[in-house]
Amino acid sequence: MRSSVNGPFSASAGPPPDGSLSDGSPSDTARPDTSRADAARPENARPENARDLPHLLRDGPFHLALRAALTARGLPLHRVQHRLAARGIKLGVTSLSYWQQGARRPGRPESLKAVRALEQILELPEGALLRLLAAPDPAPGTARPPARSYRALFSVGAAVEALLAGMELPADGGLHTVGHHERVRIGPAGQLLGRESQHVVRAHRDGVDRYIAVHHGDPGCDPERIRVRADENCRTGRIRRHPEAELVVAELLFDARLRAGDTYVFGYGFEDGTAGRSTEYVRGFSYTGGQYVLQVRFDEAALPVRCRRFTRSGPDAPRGRLSDLNPSGPHRAVHLVEQGVRRGILGIGWDWE
Repeated sequence: MRSSVNGPFSASAGPPPDGSLSDGSPSDTARPDTSRADAARPENARPENARDLPHLLRDGPFHLALRAALTARGLPLHRVQHRLAARGIKLGVTSLSYWQQGARRPGRPESLKAVRALEQILELPEGALLRLLAAPDPAPGTARPPARSYRALFSVGAAVEALLAGMELPADGGLHTVGHHERVRIGPAGQLLGRESQHVVRAHRDGVDRYIAVHHGDPGCDPERIRVRADENCRTGRIRRHPEAELVVAELLFDARLRAGDTYVFGYGFEDGTAGRSTEYVRGFSYTGGQYVLQVRFDEAALPVRCRRFTRSGPDAPRGRLSDLNPSGPHRAVHLVEQGVRRGILGIGWDWE
């Protein structure tokens, strides 16, 4: 199995990262393939956003007020971009998305000029959004530590970033991982059958309502046949597939919108089984902190001759911190536990006869 990413978003199978889909990361030919695409679009966030607009314009924060105003006017980001361009203001869709997700905060003179124009385009009172930008930034304890990019974690990082950019999602999803228990199943032919995750997260800003999971399959896998499951306290939103990079990126929508400091528990999984023999499972971590537990279970008909846990600093770096693992008991499983993950790659590899 190739890799998975664990960050604001998350990923899976294969050698590199942990967590997420191509969130602002790279991918070329993203195309929707689920029925909940519109409900998951950031600019159409949730119906209650529009109803909350007066309250948000009064009390903020800025990004939720902007998102609610976009929802109330029914304007997708690309149309807002065109209206700004007609006023002589050049601003990318990605920047608009970052603003309404809270991943970035406009502060430069040209950005503030764009905010003034947004007030007119969205039919808001003069100064309604600019006033919110004068409010202090979130408390230091809620800020997220520096992250490693997807490209620094795995070989298809650029494809992940492209997929995420196409979904108008910020690189920072607003979540810290508190705990993550992942179970990987290897089939009778040595293939990756699937993986399940039980995830506990904490929001580090208001308004977070989704998680992006990235699944990077083994060589020869068929992303079109890989199925995404929303098992507990979430539902699937948009799903993007990148056949050339063998990637699936899935948006998991929460049943609640979180405030900074809130925790949330949810479960999800990927059903694969479309490639040949797997030789490792890795997860890439963009951020430090949180506990991670990985369990790999083998079919009785395909037991490896050797298993080892390892770390890797990047997709092309050699394995380090090697430690032998022995499949135990009738469940034929090995596992690792990392109490406080570090930025980089963590995984389990195995050898066949």
